[in-house]
This record gives sequence, C-alpha cells and structure tokens, in this order.
Amino acid sequence: MDTDLSDIPIWHQEEDSLDIESFQGQKRKIIQPSSLKDPKLEKLKGILVDWINSTLKPEHIVVQSLEEDLFDGLVLHHLLSRLAGVHVPAEEIALTIAAQTRKLELILEQLDKRLEQGDSCIKWSLQLIHNKDLLATIHLLVAMVRCFQPELDLPPNVKVEVVVVEVSKGGIKSEAQMEVLTGVRDASADSATNTGGEDPIEQLLKLEAHKVNTVKKAILHFINQSLSSIGLQVSEMDKQFADGVILLLLIGQLEGFFIPLCDFSLTPVSHSEMLHNVTLALDLCNDSGLQVSGVDPQDIVSQDVVATLKVLYILFKKHKGSVDKRDT
Repeated sequence: MDTDLSDIPIWHQEEDSLDIESFQGQKRKIIQPSSLKDPKLEKLKGILVDWINSTLKPEHIVVQSLEEDLFDGLVLHHLLSRLAGVHVPAEEIALTIAAQTRKLELILEQLDKRLEQGDSCIKWSLQLIHNKDLLATIHLLVAMVRCFQPELDLPPNVKVEVVVVEVSKGGIKSEAQMEVLTGVRDASADSATNTGGEDPIEQLLKLEAHKVNTVKKAILHFINQSLSSIGLQVSEMDKQFADGVILLLLIGQLEGFFIPLCDFSLTPVSHSEMLHNVTLALDLCNDSGLQVSGVDPQDIVSQDVVATLKVLYILFKKHKGSVDKRDT
C-alpha cells in the first residue's frame, strides 16, 4: 500500500464520481510501507488467515489475503454464522456494490452488538471494510478473536506506523502516528508467562543447549510412552515425524481417534503423500480444539525443528498427566 493520495480510498472511484467536499472533517489512516514488512504484522496476518481457514474449513472457504478476500461480506457472513450462530438474511454471493454494502451493513450491525466496542472505540466501518482497508480489517478480526475464540494466541504488542490524512476546507493535512493492533495482554495465559508473550518453544530454543535437550528428552519420553502400546518407538523427533505417519498414530492414540487407513498413506514415498498426512494431522489437532497456529504442514515435512516441536509440545502439554497416570 502506498501513501500517494491517489491510492487513498476517499479518492477511489468505482461507478460515480465522489465529491471530496463530502469527506471534509473526516480522517483516513494508511499503513506506512515500512510497517507492512514488519515481521510481527506478518505473523499476525498469518495467524488470522489460518484462524479463518480453520474455522471455515467445513464450508470449503479458503482465504489467502485479508485485503482482498473479506471486502464483499462472504467470509464475514460465514464467520458470523459459525462463531455466533447468527444467520444474516442476505444473498450468499453479492456481486453488485449495492448488494455488497447492504450485506456488510447487516453483518457489521450484528457484530457490533456482540463485540462490545462502544461507538467511540470502533476502528472499522462499512466503507473501510468494503474499500479493502487492511488496518480496519485487522482491527475487526482481532476483536472477533477476542470475543469468540479468546484462547487463540495472537502475537502481543503489534504496532504499525500510519499516516493520518484529513481533508478540510483549508486543504489536506497528514501526520504520522503509531496504531496499536494488539496489546501486551493479547497472548494467552500460557504465553504471557514467557518473556514478551513469545511462543514457549521459540523461547525454549533460546536457552542453553543442555536445557533444550532436557525438555526434548521429556517430550520424547512422553511420545514413546504413548506409542508403546502399538509397538512404535521414536529416537529422532526432528526426522521421524516428517512423513506424518507417526504423528497421525500419536494423535490417534492420545485423542482416541481411529483413523481409517484409506484416509492417509501408511508408507508415503512422494512429497505430496507426506504433505497430505501432515495436513490431516494438523486438521485433526484443530478439530480437537488444539490450536496449532503459525505451523505450516510444509514446515513439518521439511523437518523444521521449531514447527515439529510446537505440535509435539501442544500434545505433550494436554496429555502428559493422563499418560503418566495410565502407566503408573
């Protein structure tokens, strides 16, 4: 997104010419290009995309871009239905601008009732969402996560630099300021106990090698305890989960799933078979309420140690007590 005035939504023309005077006294915020590349912002966007896709998987809806995929109301319509059980009486696919804005108006009315923001605190609007405003879209989605799925980890303290543009009779004024997208308390209670709310595995890997190895051994012991009843043993966590087979069997043992052999490849050879197995494993985790955010199936297949440990740690954290009791 550029800060050139020609790209600011209030000068955007669709069907009719807009009267700039009608915008006098109003302000628009544009994210600075340098902030768009901030790793924290990229991480937040990725988690929100993963959250939407996980929530709407039963609807076969896939979002790739927050800017491009939410403006017409289709995704928000389905999110409102899935998360709050509210069905808005609007057409499924709105093709005209008039239909899209009417649909968005109905959806935002329902969301604003539930998000408890207060008129002075709402940082989105029908016009901003429909104009594909990234800042407003992120503010709305963060508010929805807080309301409907507060256990989802959002990266804390995400801020972006914005240019605030105001049109007045005297001309156009602009100033730079910082916009807070998530506060310091946006991480879950577990993450909050770590420095800066960082993911516990990422925090672990910054410690001394012997401490990292101690935790790895504890997780490995837990894995082998869990798999002992089916005669499997893991010695190399970084490698043996890459094809998804042992990961699926581990999840099945811990969560009480029976996974039909026809649903996955028991002896995967190709990259696509491995990717299918790992994707299925992560989907099963999400379906069980184990939010595996920020992990791509490709990372596991590529033997990424951080991604692999994140998934195993989530299983370890939930089931360690029950496995210990079973073996005593």
